[in-house]
Amino acid sequence: MQPYDRHLITHARHPVAAPLHPHSVLDLLERAVGDDDAARPRILDLGCGEGAWLLEALAHFPGARAVGVDVSGSGLARAAEQAEALGVAGRLELHETSAADYRPAEPFDVVLSVGAAHAFGGLLPTLEAVGAHLAPGGRALIGDGFWEHEPSPAALDALGEPADAYADLAGTVDRITAAGWTPVYGHTSTLDEWDDYEWSWTGSLAEWALDHPGHPRAAEAAGTAAAHRTAWLHGYRRTLGFVTLVLRRTA
Repeated sequence: MQPYDRHLITHARHPVAAPLHPHSVLDLLERAVGDDDAARPRILDLGCGEGAWLLEALAHFPGARAVGVDVSGSGLARAAEQAEALGVAGRLELHETSAADYRPAEPFDVVLSVGAAHAFGGLLPTLEAVGAHLAPGGRALIGDGFWEHEPSPAALDALGEPADAYADLAGTVDRITAAGWTPVYGHTSTLDEWDDYEWSWTGSLAEWALDHPGHPRAAEAAGTAAAHRTAWLHGYRRTLGFVTLVLRRTA
């Protein structure tokens, strides 16, 4: 019987685990890596999941080498399979360990951590971890949530977060600059990107449950999809935003 891995199912149609369209992902990577076609950048993704960002980078930048770190063995296995299919496996290194515990031998030109701030305990600890792995002059690519509007009790309940879990967009950028970073580019996810992500997440899981009615976890999957859809539509839609920033150290 097919194993149940919720993360792989929910991201089957939307491999990037963040509300970003593919063209936005590529634009951000180009801004982070640069436009030197002869460059051979070393790229690290802390909390890489299924490696979607790294696979895109390796396919687009033929001189790049990449390292992905994540605690999900199934996600890393999927990344390895996709890397083989794309012919980039020789330039990708994967480590099954906590992103907070990873200790590389040398720094990287680009360090990513998009939608993985929970692994470090928040935005500012994420920046600190990313900075520890970044070579002088390198760029960080960070993605995290912010409040588009003041959250209602329903939104906070749906997310299971306190009101101070995020700042607004201006406050988020202020926190980052105060920590010693300068944004050199940014992308604020649109409502269309959010809707595509959430419909893909809930729809893929709901469809899996419909296609596997005899699976012992089918009812759980259907319930999770319905609960997530309700939390999104009745809770945090148009309230929780997402910003992805290309950063350089200020000094």
